[in-house]
Amino acid sequence: MRRRLTQLTVGRAFALAVAALGTVAVVFALLGGFALSRLYETRDRLIDGVEQARVATYALEVALLDEQNGVRGFVLSGQDAFLVPYRKGREAERVHRARLTEAVGRLDGDTSTAALTALLRTVDEWRTTFAEPAITATRSGAPAAGATRAAAAGTARFGAIRRDLATLDRTFEQVRRSARAEVNANARTVDRVVFGFSAFLVLAGIAAALALRRFVTRPLENLAQDARAVADGSFDRPVRAQGLHDTRALAQDVESMRVRIVSALGDAERANAELAERQTQLERSNTELEQFAYVASHDLQEPLRKIASFSQLLQRRYGGQLDEKADQYLEFSADGARRMQDLINDLLAFSRVGRMSSGLELVSLDEALDEALGALETRLEETGARVERSPLPVVRGERRLLALVLQNLVGNAVKFTRDDVPPVVRISLREDGDDYEISVTDNGIGIDAEYADRVFVIFQRLHTRERYDGTGIGLALCRKIIEHHGGRIWLDTAAEGAGTVFRFTLPIPTEENHLP
Repeated sequence: MRRRLTQLTVGRAFALAVAALGTVAVVFALLGGFALSRLYETRDRLIDGVEQARVATYALEVALLDEQNGVRGFVLSGQDAFLVPYRKGREAERVHRARLTEAVGRLDGDTSTAALTALLRTVDEWRTTFAEPAITATRSGAPAAGATRAAAAGTARFGAIRRDLATLDRTFEQVRRSARAEVNANARTVDRVVFGFSAFLVLAGIAAALALRRFVTRPLENLAQDARAVADGSFDRPVRAQGLHDTRALAQDVESMRVRIVSALGDAERANAELAERQTQLERSNTELEQFAYVASHDLQEPLRKIASFSQLLQRRYGGQLDEKADQYLEFSADGARRMQDLINDLLAFSRVGRMSSGLELVSLDEALDEALGALETRLEETGARVERSPLPVVRGERRLLALVLQNLVGNAVKFTRDDVPPVVRISLREDGDDYEISVTDNGIGIDAEYADRVFVIFQRLHTRERYDGTGIGLALCRKIIEHHGGRIWLDTAAEGAGTVFRFTLPIPTEENHLP
């Protein structure tokens, strides 16, 4: 039985309980309705039948007494005035006989009908054998002695009517006692039905509370307790499946989730261990990279400086004294040394972004742009470039790095120019939500959309060194610096007109917005 109960869902168990309660309620309602119907029926018979019959019997008796007194007075006195009560009694008798007959008909009792029939027969006999003959004899002038004997005989015969009235009254009393007993019995039945239904409701409520506690509340409490234990870190504690079907299904789902969490934690611990190992390796690699950067900045650059210095010295001292090939070789040597120095410096700058930070502070981009244009002053004069600039905001960052971004973008705009027009570089600003968006637009040779991502890859070049100098690190360095400041940079390929448009964003400084 318990196993069958646990297969039910909470909704189905509730529906079954309601159906059972409704069925029992209908049974009790039918029983109570039947008992009430019998009670009302018996009460109506007692009130409308017995009581009205007794009232009609009393009224009929009064009418008959009026008739008897009227006849007796008329017989004794011979005065017609005594016949007035007789006639009124006759009229009242007809009315009360009809009411009495109707009331007895509602009693559905053979005894009452028989008693009434006997009474009415006696009344009719008294009238036909005494009353009417006595009135006729008196009207014909019967002697006084005969009238006296006739009155005495009438009184004796009227005694039979009294006896039949008494018999009918006793019959009504028996019917009344029987009806009252039936009323009391039906009332007790109604009380039993009401008490039984009330007791059933109380017991059903107790049973429902116990069943709810056993199959719903307690399993849910255990489930919540197990879930809290798992949430507090006791992942090895199994979740108990108890109660009805849907409660057990919920517990099984939570248990499945716990198992998956345990499995995921195991995977996460293994991944963390692997990540820790890789972090150790990365720290070791960073240490080695710092050592390499130190070597590159000191030990490698020193020989390069000597090579560059002596190559330049040879060019100045012996230039034109050797053959053309020798001059060309000396130029190659000096140029290679300069390029190697530039490449090492750019690599060092690229590796130091985000690793060797001087700290974030409020930086005026206008001042950073002035610094960048100052570094590009010679090239700007040589190319005749014009820089059009909008007022730039204050941002949070490293001034040296932001100036380097602007220097690279403006330098590229001046480098990749067309021969037919002088270079024009426009620097503009707009706000985009929580960010400033700075645009650097030129009228140069432009970049095809297919290279929009490639230009930000380190060492990627779209042109040969013979045509345009450079190390191929500048835009990669710009992306790393902008991302270090919490922004992004991209080539706007949708911009109209010739030339190139680079855009980058920087967060607007706020109290809540602190860059890493």
